[in-house]
Amino acid sequence: MTDLIELYSLPSDSLGHLTSSVQLGFIAGTLFYAILTIADRFSPSRVFFISALGGSVMNILILPGFNTFFSVLVFRFLTGFFLAGIYPVGMKIASDYFTRGLGKALGFLVGALVLGTAFPHFLKSMSFGFHWSYVIIATSVLAVIGGLLIMVGVGDGPHHKRGQEVDLTAFFRVFNDREFRSPAFGYFGHMWELYAFWAFVPIMLSAYSDTHQLLLNIPLLSFLIIGIGFFSCVVGGYLSLIIGSRKTAFFSMLISGTCCLLSLVMMEFSTVLFLIFLLLWGITVISDSPQFSTLVAYHAPHDIKGTALTIVNCIGFSITIISIEMINFLSVQWGIEKAMVILVIGPIFGLLTLGYNNIKV
Repeated sequence: MTDLIELYSLPSDSLGHLTSSVQLGFIAGTLFYAILTIADRFSPSRVFFISALGGSVMNILILPGFNTFFSVLVFRFLTGFFLAGIYPVGMKIASDYFTRGLGKALGFLVGALVLGTAFPHFLKSMSFGFHWSYVIIATSVLAVIGGLLIMVGVGDGPHHKRGQEVDLTAFFRVFNDREFRSPAFGYFGHMWELYAFWAFVPIMLSAYSDTHQLLLNIPLLSFLIIGIGFFSCVVGGYLSLIIGSRKTAFFSMLISGTCCLLSLVMMEFSTVLFLIFLLLWGITVISDSPQFSTLVAYHAPHDIKGTALTIVNCIGFSITIISIEMINFLSVQWGIEKAMVILVIGPIFGLLTLGYNNIKV
């Protein structure tokens, strides 16, 4: 971000706006994919590849020197747009392979998303003086490779059922079932917290470093705090086979919600406790995500399962814009440690709507 701000003379609060532009693009993309039921009418693995290719091109277009703040916002928006054909479509592919043990499968899938999210921080920490543009180039190349691996090496699942025509009622039909609504609303509460936490992990580390006059390797620590969620997603997937997806999601959200409240006093912690606290938050903020998606996929109408997952993602990512922009604004007014407390709204809502014993999955 510091390199982009210097190169293109961006506003100092660009982090929140550029992150939100990706989210907004994702929302527009999910609406497009959902209304046209693309993931159900066409080969999901091919949709995945084309979307990965489009996203990689938009991602790399922020590099040319002619860019302005507006053009960077546009390219980030379009990157988010194509991501709509990757994440929810990937879950659709997984659900077409696994009728049993989907919680474990999605634990690995969402865990991979976590590593992908954290990986640019790792690249930056290990860059050894390389130009920042190599991070952008590397992630774009990896996106194309990932798309090829899915299309050529994975393909469509044996339980894929292709829809025959555009279903304009799908957006509303999926919410008719209460057993679908409950985990979907729980997922919305989860999303209020997740991306705002990920976006502001480096800011929290930087604020703590400044307050205590420390020299922290912020990119590496950001990678570890976000990336540790891979292991919690995988462990949560196996745990769901024992106690069920609902209870796994419930306890994860309960702990992460507690971390939201503790963030109010995080600047008072010792360095070791502060880092342990952020690692615990990084573990529990994401471990419920694959289980929510499992519940949603399990209770979605079979003929529009891909569309249902896309719709829920669309609404969930819409919510992230509000929480990210609120933290972006309040961190200036209150300080980052006080601003992060408002994330507890998501876990409270999610726990209330998820319940504990309503759905037997």
